[in-house]
Order: sequence, then C-alpha cells, then structure tokens
Amino acid sequence: MNLNDLLKKTVDENASDLHITVGSPPRIRKGGKLIPISNDKLSLEDTRKIIESEISQTNKEKLVNGSEIDYSISVPGVSRFRVNVFNQRGNFAAAYRRLPYEIPSIDSLGLPQSVIDLTSRRKGLILITGTTGSGKSTTLASIIYKLTQELEGHIITIEDPIEYLYPHSKAQVNQREVGVDTVSFASGLKSALRQDPDVVVVGELRDVESMAAAITIAETGHLVFGTLHTNTASGTINRLVDAFPADKQDVIRVNLSMSLLAVVAQQLVPNKIGGRSLAAEVMISTPAIQSLIRENNVHQIDNYIKSGSNDGMIRMDDSLLNLFKMGEITMEDTLRYSIDQKSVKDQLEKL
Repeated sequence: MNLNDLLKKTVDENASDLHITVGSPPRIRKGGKLIPISNDKLSLEDTRKIIESEISQTNKEKLVNGSEIDYSISVPGVSRFRVNVFNQRGNFAAAYRRLPYEIPSIDSLGLPQSVIDLTSRRKGLILITGTTGSGKSTTLASIIYKLTQELEGHIITIEDPIEYLYPHSKAQVNQREVGVDTVSFASGLKSALRQDPDVVVVGELRDVESMAAAITIAETGHLVFGTLHTNTASGTINRLVDAFPADKQDVIRVNLSMSLLAVVAQQLVPNKIGGRSLAAEVMISTPAIQSLIRENNVHQIDNYIKSGSNDGMIRMDDSLLNLFKMGEITMEDTLRYSIDQKSVKDQLEKL
C-alpha cells in the first residue's frame, strides 16, 4: 500500500479527501462521509512510510519538533493535492485534499448570479467564507480563473500552500506561497502594493495584520479576495472587527463599511444522488448595509439580506429551503445545515 495508489483510489472514487492515521484503515471522504477503503488498519511503520514518501527533509524536521506542515503535491495522471501533516498521540497523521487539474467553470458551481456578477467589479473587498470542506477554495479559484480570461491586468495570489494553478491569459498571474515565496500572509500583502497589482487574492485572513492589510489594499482602489472560516455574513463582519483591539474597532467598522463589496458564505450539503449541493448566503454591500456596519448594528444585517433579493442577496436558510423545494436535499439535511433551525422547521411544516 503506497501513497500514489491511495491517492489514485481517492480520485477513482470521486472522493474529496484521503485520511491517513495509525490504527485505522485509510479513509476517503465521499458525499460528506468518511469511508474506509481497506479492511487493514495502518501500522506505525505503514503510516510513516506513506506520509514520509512525499515530505522534504526540512518538513520532516518541523514534524519531529511538533509542528504541523502544509504543502501541495502533484501526482502525474491523477490529480494535485493539498496536504496537511500533523502529530497525534506522538505519531504522524495526514489529510490529503483533492485539487482537480482543471478549475471548474464558475457557472457550474450552482452559485447565485449575483456572485458571478462580482467578477465585473474592479475595486473593493470580497470575502468567501465557510467551514473547512465547504468549497471556499473552489469558488475562489473559479472566480479568479474567470478574471484571468477577462481582465487585462495583474493578479497576485498569496497562498498556503498554492492550490490551483492559474494560467497566464489576458491577465498575468503571480502566485506566491507562504514559507516559500514570502514569509507570511501579512508580509506578502504589505509588499503587494509595490508590485503594481489589479487584483490581490489572500488564501486566508488569519490574523489582524493580514486583515488590516487586505482592507487597506481594497481602500486604495484594488480588488481584493480573501477567505475566512465563518458561516454567515454577519458572523464574518463580527469576526473581522473583533480581531482588532477595542480602541481600533470603530475605525475598522468605518473602513470596512467603505471597502467591503460582498460576503459569500457557503456550505456543501449532501444531496439525494450521492453528491453535494452548494448552499450560499450572499450579502451585497448597499448604503443600508454600509450604515449597519459603520454604526455597529450588524445584528440587523440578516433582516436586510432577507429583504434584499432585488440586490442579489439571500440568506443561508433560504438557500437551503430552495434546495429542498427543488428536491435536491432531504428535510433532515435542510434542518441539520440551517442557521435558525426553529424558523426553518416552521417553514418546512408549512410546505
């Protein structure tokens, strides 16, 4: 049992992830569920042999010292994979996320038209959010790929690690990997303005420095994309503001109200045919939304999203209900993935 065979099996089964850990058979994530692909449990020796087969000496030293490592690998004729290796109970474990060679068309993802229309914007901050495995990276990649085909400009990405590979087309694309091409997200963002960008893409807004830099770049007339691990538009704004010291939060609210274009919060929900369907909450910045952010009335944003369908907005729960009405997902999953379960349950009972 070697790594390439396991990764090929992952692709053949149309799974999204491969998990390797001591004392468990290799498992793949398919349709949102983690499924064993062998009856044989991995020994300590098996696990280390599989994981270490694609790790550099530098990364091995980091692991021995108790660090986690992120990197990407390419298996010719199979796929590319994003890898996270970590320590657990004194042993190595790893998760391999499948990254298709071909970036899917943005029209194929099931996103609302208002999200697709964001690719025509040329300045401001657009945030793609969701939990791990929610499809954030794929959505962002599809948006950036569309921009490479339409924008005569310069796109800079700062990623950890580089996931999708973008071709030079109408746009020139420079992809920088944290730890290889730049020290950190914050460092890469600070230098981005000196590189004459039109679009700056941040793989993840992890800290105050990168958040502040992303807002500043957007304020200076550039288009900025970033991701966060949040579930709703209001939660995203609160997460950004709360990351800053209390004495700076009022200024950040003002800056964010002027620079934020949209928040797209998404989930991938198991559907009835064994795949997953995308549910998305979309908040588009309007004068009313800007005022709510500036005046710290973020708790009212959900109501404005609910009444903002003419502006291309939709709440997560309404997106889930739409999927249920179309027969794509079950009632149980509609409730399981909803934000306000009581309200959704009441609406389901009326259908």
